[in-house]
Amino acid sequence: MSEIKDEKLEEQEVQENTSDEPEQVEEVVEEVDELTLAKQQVEEEQDKLIRLRADFENYKRRVQLDKASDHKYRAQSVLMDILPVLDNFERALAVETTSEEATSLVKGVDMVYRTLLEAVKKEGLEQIEAEGVAFDPNFHQAVMQEQDDSKESGIVLQELQKGYKLKDRVLRPSMVKVNE
Repeated sequence: MSEIKDEKLEEQEVQENTSDEPEQVEEVVEEVDELTLAKQQVEEEQDKLIRLRADFENYKRRVQLDKASDHKYRAQSVLMDILPVLDNFERALAVETTSEEATSLVKGVDMVYRTLLEAVKKEGLEQIEAEGVAFDPNFHQAVMQEQDDSKESGIVLQELQKGYKLKDRVLRPSMVKVNE
């Protein structure tokens, strides 16, 4: 009988020991899971921080480029308004004069035109070279074609309206007649 009691006691101890082990194992597993979860959260937050910093640097660079571009092309709208005035001056200077009064008036208009041209050149306005050069769709707008055997194909034969650019940006392409 004592043997039976001893066996029952051993079974109870084994059961008690095994019942404690799962709790301890569960606690260790839960601690490990919480630790891994915390590490993952920290890594995610670090990734977010790195991305946010990169986005901010890109934003700063973009703003600086926009600011530099605005400064570089600040005169663009005014120059676009002045282009028709330059065209009108050129038309006025192309008129042939016969009287002395008209000749002196043309000289005065020419002086005003040259002064205006110098002022806009200081702001970066440049005429686009057209006549006698190869047609470039970035700078020229072909409105006519003509056959001239003495020149190569694709060469600008005549400039119908002057084109202008502000520094490296085309404000108005030259209207040209191109050789076929």
